[in-house]
Amino acid sequence: MDVMGDKATLFESGRFVQPYDAEPARDELADMGEAGEETRLALAAQSGDAEAASVLGAMLLRRGDLDGAELHLRAATAAGDRAAANNLGVLLHQRGYPEEAAGWWRIAAVAGSAAAAHALGRHHRERGDEPAAEYWLRQSAEQGHVLGAYALADLLEHRGDVGAEHWMRAAAERGHREAAYRLARALDRAAGHGDETGGDSGAAEAEQWYRQAAARGHRRAALQLGAILEKRGELKEAGRWYLTSAKDGEPRAACALGFLLRDAGDSESAAVWWLRAAQDGDGNAANALGALHAERGEPQTAERWYRAALAAGDDNGAYNLGLLCAEQGRTAQAEQWYRRAAYAGHREAANALAILLLQNGDTSGAEPWFSKAAEAGSVDAAFNLGILYAGRGEDEMALRWYERAAAAGHAEAALQVGIARLREGDEQEAERHLRCAAGGGSAEGAYRLAALLDARRPPEPAHELGEIVQEKTECEEWYERAASQGHRRAQVRVGMLAAARGDVVEAARWYRAAAEAGSRNGAFNLGLLLAREGSEPEAAVWWARAADAGHGRAALRLALVYARRGELAEGQRWADRAVALGPAEVSERAGRLRDALREELSA
Repeated sequence: MDVMGDKATLFESGRFVQPYDAEPARDELADMGEAGEETRLALAAQSGDAEAASVLGAMLLRRGDLDGAELHLRAATAAGDRAAANNLGVLLHQRGYPEEAAGWWRIAAVAGSAAAAHALGRHHRERGDEPAAEYWLRQSAEQGHVLGAYALADLLEHRGDVGAEHWMRAAAERGHREAAYRLARALDRAAGHGDETGGDSGAAEAEQWYRQAAARGHRRAALQLGAILEKRGELKEAGRWYLTSAKDGEPRAACALGFLLRDAGDSESAAVWWLRAAQDGDGNAANALGALHAERGEPQTAERWYRAALAAGDDNGAYNLGLLCAEQGRTAQAEQWYRRAAYAGHREAANALAILLLQNGDTSGAEPWFSKAAEAGSVDAAFNLGILYAGRGEDEMALRWYERAAAAGHAEAALQVGIARLREGDEQEAERHLRCAAGGGSAEGAYRLAALLDARRPPEPAHELGEIVQEKTECEEWYERAASQGHRRAQVRVGMLAAARGDVVEAARWYRAAAEAGSRNGAFNLGLLLAREGSEPEAAVWWARAADAGHGRAALRLALVYARRGELAEGQRWADRAVALGPAEVSERAGRLRDALREELSA
């Protein structure tokens, strides 16, 4: 409760009793001065000076001398001093006589004391008499009392009254840090829900109030301000506010600071702050410590911290314990932990549990968990459901889940939707989804997008002999992106486009990359390129690799090479292979060559 008189008394007579932790440090000289002032006030009070008695009573109350203070405060109150009546109410409240305290507060409040009106309003609210509480708190707030404004705002907000923001703002503007924080939170929520008061302006104003509250030492405001700045990319200032909040004992800020330090490459400092937060009961920090020790190859320590996270009420602890057990091959324990987290609503644990059951052949058991995870928003689970339905031949249901996952940015799901739209002939939708897949890092998506764009390209204009076309089309750029990700067909296609431009070195590089990755077309084309450059022996090596992988044209080329060399039996063997491999035109040509070689051999 406040221990003060009205505004005039506060500044004119010094009868405002400061909280103990707000007292300035006093040296010996100041103590002597105060002792002299106390003696002067005591003499004046003895001579009947009510104001001196009131100030002396406030001084003794502030010091904790309740017996001495009560004597002087009662004397001043009897003489009609309203500040003394308010402070007497504070004293009686401290002694455990709330009803008697309320009587004196009422006397002071009726006489115009804003502090007493605030104290009386708080008294009525604690007893559940909200109408009386509102009346007196409004009296206090309307007189400019900051605590009265805040208490009134709190009461109105509790009731859902729209007038709460006005008084919360009034308290914040007068320097009440908790009011500033709560006003910022309200503005934040409004901005997040797209209310009329929200939007960018609401978020900006919220940040200002967070900053004001944080500057006054509000640790949760400092945490929120740090989060806003981190999201905006202002990491240095975000770290400063996290540090301020963490030093004031906010475990969430210590945890957030740890993540900032880890991302900056300072894992050791991060661990220090995570440890501090985890010891204060922050489950997220305990999980982070567990992950750090798991990365270092310390599974026992990691498990201990994951269990600590779980004990702190963080279901991620159970999920991480499941992952740890799965990595160690402890499948039964992994399933137990996944189930525990999944039953608690952890969607990724539900997805992991479904995958584990699927791996064990329990398809019917996996499907409900995939569904539960997907309905809870797990993108991976939605994609996995698509795979599950596609495997059963239920293409319509599969596409539905693929579309949901694709809408959430899942690249491979977008690829599947794109392929489905291509089959339906909807090229526009197919292109849109393939672009999403390719942009999300899918090599197959990039290749199929390139192929779609490639099919639309008009024929290349005729160029003069030997002219090299340097400009690349968009489809070639997508081919190259897929090729750089190791997509073999894309590598072959990039090689073909480079060869068409006359860039033999670039073509050979991509053909070789595809061939070495197992592409028979890459090996065949590399052989053609080498043969044209006069390296037929090396070309034959690559054609042999392609033919062994089932490439009919490569087998035919080998048959011709051996026929030219006069190695008719070897030529006939490769011709037989080419006939078997096809396609039809190759089989026809290889058959004629084989017959000719047979005749030559039998002649």
